[in-house]
Formats: sequence, C-alpha cells, structure tokens
Amino acid sequence: MANYVSFLPHLNALLNATSAILLVIGYSFIRARRITAHHNCQIAAVTTSTLFLASYLTYHYYHGATKFAGQGIARPIYFTILISHTMLAVVIVPLVIVTLIRAARGDFFRHKRIARWTLPLWLYVSVTGVLVYLMLYQIYPAQ
Repeated sequence: MANYVSFLPHLNALLNATSAILLVIGYSFIRARRITAHHNCQIAAVTTSTLFLASYLTYHYYHGATKFAGQGIARPIYFTILISHTMLAVVIVPLVIVTLIRAARGDFFRHKRIARWTLPLWLYVSVTGVLVYLMLYQIYPAQ
C-alpha cells in the first residue's frame, strides 16, 4: 500500500500552500470589506486544510514516519520548524472551529477578536508545513 500513497506528501504540500494563499487573499478581502469574497476564501481554506489533514493521516497510516536525512545545522533547523509546526497544528484546529462558529452565528465582534490570533497561527502552520515538506522530501530526501 505504501506505493499507492507515495504521491500524498506532494499533494499535502500543495494543499498547505493553497491554504496559505487562500488565507492571505481572504484577509485582503476582509480588509477591503468584501465580506462574501472573504467568506468564500475562508471556506475554501478550511476545505483545503481538511483535505490536507485527511491526506496526511492516510499517508502516515499506510507509510509511517519518514526519517529526516539532513545533517549538520540542517537538523536543528528542521526539528525546530517541525516541533513548532506540530504544536501549533494541534492548537489551530479548535481555534479555526471557534472562529468559524462565531462567524456562522453572526457574532462578528468575537469572531474578529479570535481571528486576530487564528489567522497568523494558521498561516504559520500552513507555511511551515510546506517548509517541512521541502526539507524532508526535496532538499534532504532519504536515500
């Protein structure tokens, strides 16, 4: 089954990058008071992040862990990024859910208050997810 999921890390990086782009575009829409466009972007970002999570879990269920092959200074850099990414990936899930619920209920005052935290953390998780992919599968691939 491992061969059937070998493309998933590439898909995961694409989904993470797409989420990051959608978050930035969605933010620009809300700053321009284009509420419907903002809403649509944020729903697309949640969708791509959800697809990422399903794909990520599927890959690691069938493939297991991938060992980082980098040496020297690359190792502490990689693990620093990975640890912060992983910890914030756990934190961001409930933040996104609460942010969405507040928007869906029309509680825009409280939505905006939590979104100020959710956006930068979610963006960090998306971007560092791409960095982890690049370091693990492109820059320092296992032999």
